[in-house]
Amino acid sequence: METIVSRTLSVHKEHEFLLKLETAGFDDELAQKVIGSKDNELAVKVVRFISNGGFEPTTNQKIAREIMGKNFFGVEEAIKHFGVNPSKQQLLALSEIPFAEAILKECNDTHILIAIFPLSILDVRGKVDSKLFCSHGDAWYNKQVFAKEKGEISWQLVKKTPVENSVSKTWNEQQALLSKDEEMPSARIVVYTTIGHFLVTNEWLFKNIYVRCSDLDSDGHRVYVGNFDSGRLYIDSVWDDYRDDNLGLASSRKFQN
Repeated sequence: METIVSRTLSVHKEHEFLLKLETAGFDDELAQKVIGSKDNELAVKVVRFISNGGFEPTTNQKIAREIMGKNFFGVEEAIKHFGVNPSKQQLLALSEIPFAEAILKECNDTHILIAIFPLSILDVRGKVDSKLFCSHGDAWYNKQVFAKEKGEISWQLVKKTPVENSVSKTWNEQQALLSKDEEMPSARIVVYTTIGHFLVTNEWLFKNIYVRCSDLDSDGHRVYVGNFDSGRLYIDSVWDDYRDDNLGLASSRKFQN
């Protein structure tokens, strides 16, 4: 029995599409390979390739995805969920993962390996459902420098939970808990990771908890992020000497030499 597919393209669009493929060398033999592929595998790959803007992951990235499982947010996810359009230079910068496989295996349950594109907190907020943030148009941080900084493209290995035993401590006391392999990420990286991971997995990071980040606001107060337990992410700031049993420290792995 022939499978009936709901049509989404007009006859004119289909004709144009086939002409483009034929111009590129698509012939009867290639068409038959697509038609005869098991479980429509070739057609699915073509659609995925087009959806990803022609991006094809490197072997290094494929291995990392396999190791990290659901705790991986790569170029494909950034294209799909944040609407990025990577340049060749950006793809080259992300072609190699700056963490050894042994490190990834050690961190595959506790951290998220994420491809960070140069998007500010305000950029990320503008690309997703505004309900994912506790405030939007009237947010206190809208004019803050830290919220506008786009940063640089990089891979980050961000811890999914606060640093152990970091709550109820001052910022200085929290810094002493970081290992030689850890550092404190910016609020931009934590927001990007938290929102990106949620969009892919529907998992809320930093539920009922806040984490200090590396940024300072215009008053010199430390920025913190979290309490993402109701599908809305909070961003605020507080002085470094403040202690609270719901305020821990964010961390990420340092790049390897």
